[in-house]
Amino acid sequence: MKISVEYVAKLARLSLSEKERELFGSQLNSILNYMEKLNEVDTKDVEPTSHVISLSNVMRDDIPVRSIKREDALMNAPEHTDKFYRVPKIIE
Repeated sequence: MKISVEYVAKLARLSLSEKERELFGSQLNSILNYMEKLNEVDTKDVEPTSHVISLSNVMRDDIPVRSIKREDALMNAPEHTDKFYRVPKIIE
């Protein structure tokens, strides 16, 4: 597969100097050559995976506990009403 650096730069709306085009061109070609090597590997008997190691979630039991009292939650708020925090208005 051949992709030109000019084409990618145009899509990304980048202006590249000649030196950058040469550098990025050689880097892009080496990446594409490596991908071609990977395409040659026989993966017929390899199962598809999303992770190379198995993952499992560690979950604790969901045990209901008493919540903090409203008065205690509002105690250190700079401004509050009887039930809510008072914050500066941000929408006109």
